[in-house]
Amino acid sequence: MGELKIGDRAPDFTLVDEKGQPRSIRDYLGKKAVVLYFYPKDFTSGCTVEAQRFRDDYGLFEGKGAVVIGVSLDTAESHARFSQKHNLPFHLLSDRGKEVAKAYGVLGMGGLAAKRVTFLINKEGIITNIFTNVDVKTHSKECLGAIPES
Repeated sequence: MGELKIGDRAPDFTLVDEKGQPRSIRDYLGKKAVVLYFYPKDFTSGCTVEAQRFRDDYGLFEGKGAVVIGVSLDTAESHARFSQKHNLPFHLLSDRGKEVAKAYGVLGMGGLAAKRVTFLINKEGIITNIFTNVDVKTHSKECLGAIPES
């Protein structure tokens, strides 16, 4: 599979969240837009700021009919600690096998971490935006602005 682009169908997957529950893109099809953000590592400064901004804006995402989902190569246990420490209202998915990072073309750092890339996926499962040049301080607002009014 080549590099994903706007207009492509988002690859489906099932990964476990911070509570060990399976989550899939198809869970949201026909219901909500998905802000699928990949990030390098729990508890690092940039990833913490990014998660906190998504947390602080989460009500605005819900108001636009969207969910935020974070994905990294960290364990579900690490995600649970990170989520609890920062009171995150959204799910963090564990991609230990790196399949999802590979499917989305975001595996970086020699395969040790996901790159910081966000995919905006509409209710039909189509990628409508891809953010590759992410400023963790403003990225949440950037994503909010790209979600069409439902």
